Amino acid sequence: MSLSRPSNAFDALAPTESFFDREKERLVEEISTNFEELMTHTNVLNRKLEEVFGVGREFTTVAALWGKFNSLIREQQTELAASADVGVPGTGGANFAASVNQNQAR
Repeated sequence: MSLSRPSNAFDALAPTESFFDREKERLVEEISTNFEELMTHTNVLNRKLEEVFGVGREFTTVAALWGKFNSLIREQQTELAASADVGVPGTGGANFAASVNQNQAR
């Protein structure tokens, strides 16, 4: 048996792939697993965003109703403020002079 030639016994146990190929396969597998995990988390995030958007749409009618209520209250407050300037005799209105001036103008 010569030392310059490798033994056939070790050839059967020797890996057919080099270290680079094994490392490449391991990294490709790791990247693939991480992409699958990323896709899963992205899908979960997408579902949550759709739920939030759906809840927001449910409140548009409620918001519109409160907006109408707010404008109605403002109109009434504006009307009350305008009628308070005139004053009503006999009610103890603070602006009695305005009602007297209005009666004299007639």
